[in-house]
Amino acid sequence: MMYRNRIHWSRGGMSEAIRPVLVMVGLMATTQPVIAAKPGVFSIRDYGAVGDGKTVDTTAIKAAIEACAAAGGGQVWFPPGSYLSGTVRLKSHVTIFLDAGAKLVGSTNLKDYQSFTPPAGTPESRWTRWHRALILGDGVEDVAILGQGVIDGNKVFDPQGEEKMRGPHTILLGICRGVTIRDVSIRDSANYAVMLEFCQQVEVRNVKITGGWDGVHFRGWPGRPCRDVTILGCQFFTGDDAIAGRYWENVLISDCIVNSSCNGIRLIGPATHLIIHDCLFYGPGIHPHRTSDRHNMLAGINLQPGAWDATKGNLDDVLISDVTMHNVSTPFHFSLKPGNTAGSIVVSQVTATGVYRAAASVESWAKMPFKNVVFRDVTIEYKGGGTRQQANMKVKSPGVDARPLPAWGFYARNVQNLQLDNVRLRCEKGDLRPALICNGVERLTLEDFSFPQAAQAAEPLVLIDVGHVQRGGVRRTKEE
Repeated sequence: MMYRNRIHWSRGGMSEAIRPVLVMVGLMATTQPVIAAKPGVFSIRDYGAVGDGKTVDTTAIKAAIEACAAAGGGQVWFPPGSYLSGTVRLKSHVTIFLDAGAKLVGSTNLKDYQSFTPPAGTPESRWTRWHRALILGDGVEDVAILGQGVIDGNKVFDPQGEEKMRGPHTILLGICRGVTIRDVSIRDSANYAVMLEFCQQVEVRNVKITGGWDGVHFRGWPGRPCRDVTILGCQFFTGDDAIAGRYWENVLISDCIVNSSCNGIRLIGPATHLIIHDCLFYGPGIHPHRTSDRHNMLAGINLQPGAWDATKGNLDDVLISDVTMHNVSTPFHFSLKPGNTAGSIVVSQVTATGVYRAAASVESWAKMPFKNVVFRDVTIEYKGGGTRQQANMKVKSPGVDARPLPAWGFYARNVQNLQLDNVRLRCEKGDLRPALICNGVERLTLEDFSFPQAAQAAEPLVLIDVGHVQRGGVRRTKEE
């Protein structure tokens, strides 16, 4: 990533012996400057932008970006003001900087928007109108969107769009490399706030996203994942999934606040080397789910390759740690559909309260099982209140969201090795369903596994076709 507007010296720094000499030479105003000029800053005002929130400033913004790119790169500066615009196309080596008090607002005229065209043969190439965006990057590299300003999608709905309402994404980057989105606020997206398709080396840091559908959605295709994506210190207050996508490789999500009227994190395809660390997930959503107008939050973390469409591939090397959840339908819903496989998933240091719908679940409905899943140092408190009738319900393959299960605490199906180590389950109300149901688990390890059992409850542990059970401590606590 190119660093702009900074002076760089050699790796060893500037010698103290020559520093006074250089200063003196500078004061003498020689014809040869000692320090190279900083990269250019191109104010969109200088290219005709009005910034009154009424005048469409697309042409002026485009001119500033083209001038910056022609100069070899630099910063396109949005000074304070409200800039109404259609699609803003990024160029390589250009930084968009939104100053405090600056707002980029999406035009209400759908004809003002342009689209990214995915490569032929990729899953996304079926859709064209869906790839429109307010800020659009197509095959660019070394680009940034920075500053304390606001990017407002302006709820530009489209009666001909998805669900007969979705309009342009706020930011869409396709086949891009070396991307930084930092410090800005994104509001009222007409579809996704940030959409990344087949991108590499992306950092989204200290970004606040409010309203709209998905917050950050990124996806690759088979053999070409979105790679090296980092989401740090962000705040999500979204109507749909906060973070979602498929075909990921080397992804870090850390230090984020996640409030949603859908899922916190929803993975709908393969992913390898995924870390989710030090995040807070809580509901209900502040902003409504626009399609259904509901506010309740669904799963905290929903890993479900193949649930939406056939996305063959592997889910492996997943670490979820130091996570807090409150008022979610379930803390974890992990499921596989035919064509998908899963290797190692480790969940540690998690506290979840107010879980209102479904047990945490690890379910393979594919031929291959989950290979190795560990829950360690986990405390989950459920609303409870389940009935004997619910305990006898038949389990069917899940749809796209977590659903009630015959167990209230944990449900596992088709898992090679499942380990519950220092896992504590609690209930606000007595629940007559089993605390744990395992069906088709080759090896089950229970180390310090505790749960309450209500009077008249069903057998607390139901093990069906479980090959080997290692018990290092199973405790029934007092009914709560």
